Amino acid sequence: TGCRAALWRILRDRREGGRAITLSLHALSLLGLDHFMTGEWEELQPLADEHTRLCETHNYRVLQCIGWYLQAMLAAARGDDATMRMLTDQMTRWAPPRRVGLVVRLAAQARMLSALSHGDFEAAYQHATTITQPGELADHVPHALWLTLDLTEAAVRTGRHAQAAAHVAAVRQAGVAAISPRQALTIEGAAAIAAPDHEAAALFERALTVPGADRWPFDRARIQLTFGERLRRMKATTDARAHLTAALDTFQRLGAVPWAARAGHELRATGLAIGHLAGTGPASLTPQQREIATLAAAGLTNKQIGERLYLSPRTVATHLHQLFPKLGVTTRAALRDALAGLPPERP
Repeated sequence: TGCRAALWRILRDRREGGRAITLSLHALSLLGLDHFMTGEWEELQPLADEHTRLCETHNYRVLQCIGWYLQAMLAAARGDDATMRMLTDQMTRWAPPRRVGLVVRLAAQARMLSALSHGDFEAAYQHATTITQPGELADHVPHALWLTLDLTEAAVRTGRHAQAAAHVAAVRQAGVAAISPRQALTIEGAAAIAAPDHEAAALFERALTVPGADRWPFDRARIQLTFGERLRRMKATTDARAHLTAALDTFQRLGAVPWAARAGHELRATGLAIGHLAGTGPASLTPQQREIATLAAAGLTNKQIGERLYLSPRTVATHLHQLFPKLGVTTRAALRDALAGLPPERP
């Protein structure tokens, strides 16, 4: 995140006539990845789209796969399985004949995330272990460091408790948590998932109190979801509801539809009569959300909407994250149909 200003300068230079195409592609991929990790998914989509268009124009086939990867990760997180499969199929058709193992592993990561979101933990485990084996950090595979939470959860959910514990021990021994607060968050969360019940609660609390943990809302919400699930099984219903509700709120804001469904299912399992939770459908929109949705459906950008309503683009994006799940959509393109038939506002 600290590199954003420099990366945007590279992009502005190219957009204003500069010729640094390769640098711009790297800037787009790094910004896109950062936006994914920080939960700014509305900002990620146009960056990933620009990346793939630029690669297509200038015939950068290897780097185009990075753009596809960003698009596939977003689709996986939001439950757009058809798009995820289309993109990862493109990656895995192109890469193996050319022996570009990185691209194959990136495709596996997106497929793993999709499997996790739907509770298909065996498939998630198989995809994860094509990137790195449990209990080790694959040599010359940098993004093996990103899978600690995913691999550990998949292992535990499929009864591979020894492999989960071995993987947590390996990343701890390697000192990965010292690299960044996000690594500390995900490693502490993985340690809690792998721990027995009598140790888990303290480890989950430790993970969720990592300084700056709220900078990575998707990762944090996933840890809250698993904590809430564990507390429910331990009959700590009140505490379970608190963590599950927090996770659900974040997933709904992000538009992480399958993850919100998982959190909602767990909340109902606690006996909470949540109905439609915060409400769904056009009628559940606040007046401001309704206006933002209408403007976005008309094709206005977040900046243009913000200028019209005297809001920051970031605030507009937050409102869009919150209203997407209410309307049952995952993209701006689907807003027009979702708003069709909306009754006029009362005077």
